[in-house]
Formats: sequence, structure tokens, C-alpha cells
Amino acid sequence: MKGLIAKKVGMTQVFDESGNLIPVTVIRIDPNTVIATRTKERNGYDAVVLGIDDAKESRVTKAYKNQFAENIAPKRTLKEFRDFEKEVKVGDQIGMELFDGIRFLDITSTSKGKGFQGVMKRWGFHGGRASHGSKFHREAGGTGQSTTPGHTFKNMKMPGRMGSKKVTIQNLQVVKTDADLKVIMVRGAVPGNKDCTLIVKSAVKK
Repeated sequence: MKGLIAKKVGMTQVFDESGNLIPVTVIRIDPNTVIATRTKERNGYDAVVLGIDDAKESRVTKAYKNQFAENIAPKRTLKEFRDFEKEVKVGDQIGMELFDGIRFLDITSTSKGKGFQGVMKRWGFHGGRASHGSKFHREAGGTGQSTTPGHTFKNMKMPGRMGSKKVTIQNLQVVKTDADLKVIMVRGAVPGNKDCTLIVKSAVKK
């Protein structure tokens, strides 16, 4: 498993060798700092803790600050990657060169929050007729039986909060990389707003 913390820049379009227009998401991968390592002897499993974005020391608590080595500034974003393939030690910087030769990625992020939504937006219900006198336009309709059992079962598709969930998109193809700009372009969309934090890993199924 190979993985890094990254930032979503936005979406654009590129042309391939055949002249086809491909929608891509631009991902910026700044160097990740190795904060700590986990070993089977000490922790029961192998893992690496990576961090990005320096935080002001005056803004972090003493307990949070103490997990960083003396020569490492506190980081705002931390992520633990289990079974990390590359041999690293605390203080190392890992960049996008980690994904050299990898053609497919799995990307995890928090999707955009949509707030409280009805069943048509949240679940894709068709709704009723839009014509005059219908009296049934965007409602959910019946949610259960009448006398028996006389209640609504769990897990019915109903109005509620939509989005703002952890989402993983698998097998995103790497279309283009730029080492000077520290960006990777992947085919298709990635969840989350611009400048949101992404967890980029080598694809599990490819």
C-alpha cells in the first residue's frame, strides 16, 4: 500500500494522444513529512504517520505538540497509513515520486454537504405529476403499511441530511503528472470542495 495526503485544486480538461477531450481532477501533492512509525513489536501492526501543513505552535496544545520530534514543526493534518511499502524514518519527506509507475489510484475525501434534502434530490425519486390538481408533486408518498404492522420500518428512503460523508472513489486513472507543479491529474471527479484534503492511495483492485 502506498498513500499520501494531498489537496484538491479543481477540475479541468486535457486532450489525449488521439485528440479525445478528457475531464480531469487536478490534485496537488506537497511533500508529506513522516511524523512517526508503528511496528508490530511495539504497536502490534506496521504503519507510518504522515503530516502536512505547518501549524502555529501557539495554536496547538502541549499534548498535541509532544507527538512531533524536536526538529519537526507541528502539522495541521495527520494520517496513518498501514502496511506502508516504502522504508522510511521519522523526519523524511515523501512526495509524488511515490506514485511513479502507478496508473490507478483510490481517493478518499469528505463529500460536499447539501444540508437537509427531500427524497427527489437525496434518492432520485421521480415524484408525482406536475400538472394542475395533482396534489402530489415532490412528496415521498407512503412509508409503511396501515393497520398491520402500523409503523414505518427502519432504513426507509426518506428526507434527511445529504452529503458531508467520507467517500472513496476507486480506480481513478492517472492521465498526467507534472513534477514541477507537484500535481497529478486523474480522470473523472473526486468528492469534496476545492482545496479540501484528500487521501490518495494506490488502487487496491487494479
